[in-house]
Amino acid sequence: MIVSIFQIVIKSSIIHIYIGRDQMKFATKAIHSSYDCDEHNRALMPPIYQNSMFTLHEIGENVPYRYSRLSNPTRQILEDTVADLEHGAAGFAFSSGMAGIDAVWRTFLQPGDTIVAVADIYGGAYDLLVDVYQKWGVNVVFADLGNPDNLDELLKAHKVKLVWLETPSNPLLRLVDIKALAAKAKATGALVGIDNTFATPYLQQPLDMGCDFVFHSATKYLCGHSDVLMGIVVAKTKELAQPLHDMMVHTGAIAGPMDCWLVLRGIKTLALRMEAHCKNALEIARRLEDHPAIEKVFHPGLPSHEHYELAKTQMPKGIGGVVTVYLKNDTREAANSVIKNMKLVKMASSLGGVESLVNHCYSQSHSGVPHNVKMEMGIKVGLLRFSIGIEDADDIWNDISAALDTTL
Repeated sequence: MIVSIFQIVIKSSIIHIYIGRDQMKFATKAIHSSYDCDEHNRALMPPIYQNSMFTLHEIGENVPYRYSRLSNPTRQILEDTVADLEHGAAGFAFSSGMAGIDAVWRTFLQPGDTIVAVADIYGGAYDLLVDVYQKWGVNVVFADLGNPDNLDELLKAHKVKLVWLETPSNPLLRLVDIKALAAKAKATGALVGIDNTFATPYLQQPLDMGCDFVFHSATKYLCGHSDVLMGIVVAKTKELAQPLHDMMVHTGAIAGPMDCWLVLRGIKTLALRMEAHCKNALEIARRLEDHPAIEKVFHPGLPSHEHYELAKTQMPKGIGGVVTVYLKNDTREAANSVIKNMKLVKMASSLGGVESLVNHCYSQSHSGVPHNVKMEMGIKVGLLRFSIGIEDADDIWNDISAALDTTL
């Protein structure tokens, strides 16, 4: 029996009233989804099943867990949790973000197929497409999809198997209209996958907008503490999930139990952290626009951003924690001066942790991309990508602004 959004269960003459999972708000679901402590000896936190295998009582026994490459209870809880947050049918946790992306592409692409990917794709994904899939015989097309109509001609010219989106993009935070692009792709039978790393399911749920797969580098915001490497893919339907599951099992690039537990821990505070990241990043972006050392600030929460209007409708809760800038002094020396003179903000290869970081994308995240392609993407030598943490905004700003002053 359902009363309002509450369900009533009678056990031992005691009436228990609880909220149905489908009615839970995001922050509640992030803490309580997909884990029942009664199924794990009443352990309040999910146990770490640090096992390579599980015992059987007899030949042919049908058990949910036999060998941790196939499935593991800790990994299953994480996969179910992220699938629930993304409104998908099933989730899959891989040993790294690139392993997750590769699994999707390897499952659904064959030699002769065409993949259309956003032109300003993450550098590692670009390298994988060009150095592996293109050589394997997959037709790779990079396209500016900021205008959804640009996809029409590509769908007419090619038999497109998969459209791969990334929004907000890394590092220039360009947005694409997910609903419009997904509708165009689906009309021709193409699948749609999206890198949702920068947004997280707290800010954006692409499966509800028509995508078939959503990918996260869980290394970043889902974990949130810079202590895990992991990729997570969520499939919209069971039919799409099954071949992806088979690929994961066959290739073995699975996430370990300890890493899964750490990401589960991080997800419990995801809503709070993303609120803090969004607030701090927007404040820092506004201040950066007024600094004399800055040529341009990229953040869709600013009216100056080319996709500001789309951001208001597609990501109304916030944009995330990344702010990217062009220095007026577009040189390696100027970029290095900023990096060396910051004390609080450290230079590192990734993002999404509670601490503020800076990345020189030309030599780090997009280092493998040819120079001419970097220029087409907008990856200048004087570009810096800030991952704004959850420290006090004034402390972050004082550190960044003092370092920027050294370039004047």
